[in-house]
Amino acid sequence: MNLIVVSGASGRLGGRVARRLERPMRLLVRNAARAPEVAGAEVAVAEYRDGAAVRRALEGASTVLMVSAAETPDRVAEHRSFVDAAVAAGVEHLVYTSFMGAAPEATFTLARDHWATEQHIRASGPAFTFLRDNLYADFLPMMVGDDGVIRGPAGSGRAAVVAQDDIADALVAVLREPGPHAGQTYDLTGPAALSLAEVAETISAATGRKVRFENESLPEAYASRASYGAPQWQLDAWVSTYTAIAAGELEAVSDALPRLTGRPATTLADLLSR
Repeated sequence: MNLIVVSGASGRLGGRVARRLERPMRLLVRNAARAPEVAGAEVAVAEYRDGAAVRRALEGASTVLMVSAAETPDRVAEHRSFVDAAVAAGVEHLVYTSFMGAAPEATFTLARDHWATEQHIRASGPAFTFLRDNLYADFLPMMVGDDGVIRGPAGSGRAAVVAQDDIADALVAVLREPGPHAGQTYDLTGPAALSLAEVAETISAATGRKVRFENESLPEAYASRASYGAPQWQLDAWVSTYTAIAAGELEAVSDALPRLTGRPATTLADLLSR
């Protein structure tokens, strides 16, 4: 069987994929000590920005899962470095974890980075598959403040949030037989689009803790996050997560995930009950 490289293998998503794949694989990590224990898997160490190291790590691989890099101002440059190294290494197929609604004018600022990365992959030559994830359902409880309130300028907008386990299963399906998925873009969503008020109600029911949603204006959203001391690009990313919901850019529900995995997408309530 052809060698598959799973990047970001020490992270939440890459690690899930590595443990499910059951194929000859090489795990690409930044720190070998954090690589997951997967029987028979090789481990390679490289940072995306280090093109020479990435090229060595990808030598001999036919298919590569490119998990998007950590959110930084240099993210697109790091992605381009990785893609260029993959091409130089002779990789035939890149499977990239993108974001729902990736576009140059996307409201969510980081979705613009994903668009730029997709365009670079398209222009670089290898076969590709883009899996555009909606917001991670797993992270929604972390949006709840210490006072039990989810705050943000989302209004009554909705998001079809998706479980990370579901995304991992979809990625595994593509990686096991990448050929039929060449040139495809899949929107990965949950089974329903929820408002943040409904998210709060679902978290309340699952945890027994009273949670509610409070809509903010844009000035209020920036002011409530100013105490974190984050740079402007990070503040813009945080706030635009909510404004993208308000704009309806995350509300579409796709059947791609059940088509890829052969089972229904996980509801938020089911995820929180695990």
